[in-house]
Amino acid sequence: MNDRFYSRLNQYRSMWVLVFFDLPTDTKIDRKRASKFRKKLLDDGFNMFQFSIYMRFCASRENAEVHTKRVKINLPPKGKVGIMAITDKQFGMMDLFYGTKLADKETPAQQLELF
Repeated sequence: MNDRFYSRLNQYRSMWVLVFFDLPTDTKIDRKRASKFRKKLLDDGFNMFQFSIYMRFCASRENAEVHTKRVKINLPPKGKVGIMAITDKQFGMMDLFYGTKLADKETPAQQLELF
């Protein structure tokens, strides 16, 4: 592996984009909008972390900005949505628990770049 490739995928350059949301589901149209928003996140490569928290690994800050813009384009007209980008290093410092048991850290899937 050459140095240029490694520097592009290090823990300080690669990012995680997290999308937090609380959307209304009182009416049929609200439920449809919330469902459409979740589907758009999934279509863009986000994975569900918790019910209303989705995350996506990005190889660079520039790639994270592209996906952040896509989320902003698909914002529903009502509800609260937060978008946060953190480095892979910061994400790796998170403690995850299942009940009271500390969960094993997962290694992110390798993302391919086709450009």
